Amino acid sequence: MNCIRNFLIILSFLIINACNTKEALDLNNIESQIEDGSISNFPRITINTFGEEIMDEPKLNAQLTVFEDAIESQYNIGIEIRGSSSQMFPKKSYGFESKNSDFTDDMDIELGGFPSEEDWILYGPYSDKSLIRNKLSFDLSNAIGFSASRTKFYDLYINEDIMGVYVLMEKIKRDKNRVDISKTNEDSIDSGYIIKIDKPTGDGESCGTCYDESFSFRSNFDNKGNSSDSSNIFFIYHYPKPDDITNDQKQFISSIIYEFETTLLSDYFDDPEIGYDSIIDTDSFIDFFIVNELTKNPDGYRLSTYLNRDTMGKLRMGPIWDFNLAFGNVDYCDGMNPEGWVYNFNSICPSDFWQVPFWWERLMESESFKNKLKIRWETLRQAELSTSSIYNMVDSYTEYLTSNKSISKNFNKWTILGQYIWPNYFVGDTHESEIIYMKEWINRRIYWMDTKINNF
Repeated sequence: MNCIRNFLIILSFLIINACNTKEALDLNNIESQIEDGSISNFPRITINTFGEEIMDEPKLNAQLTVFEDAIESQYNIGIEIRGSSSQMFPKKSYGFESKNSDFTDDMDIELGGFPSEEDWILYGPYSDKSLIRNKLSFDLSNAIGFSASRTKFYDLYINEDIMGVYVLMEKIKRDKNRVDISKTNEDSIDSGYIIKIDKPTGDGESCGTCYDESFSFRSNFDNKGNSSDSSNIFFIYHYPKPDDITNDQKQFISSIIYEFETTLLSDYFDDPEIGYDSIIDTDSFIDFFIVNELTKNPDGYRLSTYLNRDTMGKLRMGPIWDFNLAFGNVDYCDGMNPEGWVYNFNSICPSDFWQVPFWWERLMESESFKNKLKIRWETLRQAELSTSSIYNMVDSYTEYLTSNKSISKNFNKWTILGQYIWPNYFVGDTHESEIIYMKEWINRRIYWMDTKINNF
């Protein structure tokens, strides 16, 4: 049955695609070096651990070398394995900090042409056999003006062993070139904050359903908006870090969340003067909604979901994070279906412990919110989120990686094509079939969203 289903998906895509004229490729955010069908000096990163194994913790001192634009640059780093459920995969993702000459202190460096910083991520797509879901999502977010981490493809080698295709990413942190909010200090509570809706943490690591007040706080309401002392909606202190945030600052940022939630539950929640719009940056909520719904990110709203607030400012959504399961790459909770709203996750998967805050169902009861959403969607569909624009981005990534044989090198290292890797819904025998499936899924998703949003 899977073979028949996969064949029909690919066949339907080919029929649709044959009716469209392919536009010129736009190598979005890639700095392509393709000439005459070949590629020279494809970016690669090598890491030398001097025979030591990279662990989850602590960070290991190592040497990182970047080969790019005929230039070789070498840096000292501290590196560790990162991720939660992805740590079960043999292809690991890594977080690293750039270090000074004797590894005693962090040091800002420029990588990938991105602004100088010290905190970086090397994300290794594994269950996402398209290899591009995270990059595509981040680039789409940046394209619509909803700031996300910059990303770039590299071939990664560790101790001379090829690891395959990796994506260099900026780690989410307070910085003028990342999340541009004010720096906090002990003398002020009304300053910059970043919090994350996610699994509660303790000792710096995910600890399932445990709750550590030094690292996080609970919502005062459950996923239906009922008052609760045991809500499963948790807010993690991201900036200031748990070790640095004061009790007064904790109280301040939690009070902002409480004010927003109680306002949403009030009879005046849609009042333009005293309702939700007086507390949140509604435009950021709308852009966050669009990116997560377009991709049908199954973790959207409930995990790896960041919010930020600047001094005297409103609560903002973002930046976005973690889209490796998006675009139909899951076999649970209806995530493979190109129809249906992700914000309704609680109704689709009521038994899942990690639920979506009630905010989004309530906001979708607001005619003002839906009207703004409709206008924003219709505007973006004319350019940045047109089907052809998205297809061009997908094609540009694929051509770029194919020209260097990076795709074949990746799957020679990780022989997983044609195999189920949790939580795949579609299992293609080739990388090309994975891309065909994803593009057809996108086409069907956009059609469904157009229909629903136009009827608001």
